[in-house]
Amino acid sequence: MGFLYLALYIIALGIGGLKSSVSGFGTDQFDEKDDKEKAQMAYFFNRFFFFISTGTLMAVTVLVYIQDQVDRSWAYGICSISMSIAILVFFWGTKRYRYKKSLGSPIVQIFQVIVAAIRKRRMQLPFDVALLYENYPEASRIGHTDQFCFLDKAAIVAEEDFERNAPAGSVPNPWNLCSVTRVEEVKMMVKLLPIWATTIMFWTAYAQMLTFSVEQASTMERSIGKFQIPAGSLTAFFVLAILITLAVNDRLIMPVWKKWKGQPGFTNLQRIAIGLVLSTLGMAVAALTERKRLSVAKEMRTVSTGPLPISVYLLIPQFFLVGSGEAFIYTGQLDFFITQSPKGMKTMSTGLFLSTLSLGFFVSSFLVSIVRRFTGSKDGQGWLADNINYGRLDCFYGLLSVLSVINFVAYLVCARWYKPRKPTKSSNGSSAEDRC
Repeated sequence: MGFLYLALYIIALGIGGLKSSVSGFGTDQFDEKDDKEKAQMAYFFNRFFFFISTGTLMAVTVLVYIQDQVDRSWAYGICSISMSIAILVFFWGTKRYRYKKSLGSPIVQIFQVIVAAIRKRRMQLPFDVALLYENYPEASRIGHTDQFCFLDKAAIVAEEDFERNAPAGSVPNPWNLCSVTRVEEVKMMVKLLPIWATTIMFWTAYAQMLTFSVEQASTMERSIGKFQIPAGSLTAFFVLAILITLAVNDRLIMPVWKKWKGQPGFTNLQRIAIGLVLSTLGMAVAALTERKRLSVAKEMRTVSTGPLPISVYLLIPQFFLVGSGEAFIYTGQLDFFITQSPKGMKTMSTGLFLSTLSLGFFVSSFLVSIVRRFTGSKDGQGWLADNINYGRLDCFYGLLSVLSVINFVAYLVCARWYKPRKPTKSSNGSSAEDRC
């Protein structure tokens, strides 16, 4: 067992590094200052998630069948061979990739701005922002913004910031004085936080598709002739919804939207909004479906202890709504956190995006514990009863629907407040450093 746990920890470590880096590295292959490449990057997010979802579909169908009907070691072997081929393909393209120079630790840069601003908290900002310190080349500078003005104090030039005997061109201590561009980079990261916070609720609703919805399926009629569909395999409909939505968006919606509006599809904030709406509808549909299932369960309590005479296909609408919502919100979040973050902080912003997934599951667990505490009883009854046929899971889904509506209103407020980053364009398209 020790070797198995070691292998699982190594896989978790590898996935953590891969997921936080691969999307940012992928967008590095596109030049945002080139209009043609920028348009191609909009398609990249859709196709990136499409292939991820294709792999997920293979995992919950083909690999599950192999490990159940053939042998578990064969399933692990196929995964190992697939990853080995992927590594070879990755190294084969090494010479074709664009690489961007590391700009140092983003966490250190953020703390430098905060510390410098705190140290100069008693100083007054100059009337003219041109008097603030700036040492970046003009082509790489980020224009000053009026939000979070307290951080601007990190760029106030004081007499003690420069040593008297220091050689010409020397850089001041960044813990005392930061450039306007460095301050604006920190502002960009801070502005991401409200959007980040209002997307956690989606993944809380998403968690129900992998837990309670599967438990619902286990009590329903799942037979197709003599074959009985495993309750856990219903997540295949969830993945299919993602693939269908991504394909329709990539091949139909985006081209039509480009001809109509002149933009390559919905903006990242619009996609996030669509995802939140679809997940809210999914929770509402789940509540109605569960109410129907409970009515059948109440009638059958004294008749049979087997599966309820109600088709499991009634769960498909909630799987499709939340699955389609994930297709929009995942690509929207990925696009938003990468394109609206500073160049040197893309990996950090991708990690910020991925943290919404994990926090969504934590919030889900927290809600479950709270609901069980206030509605449960010593004999295992309540909204989330040990046997869901005796519970009120529909009320729990209804609670999630209400919370999703409140969260969506909060998101609209945050999205309206947010000022998107406006990339600077150079006369020649892009610099040699950006093209690498």
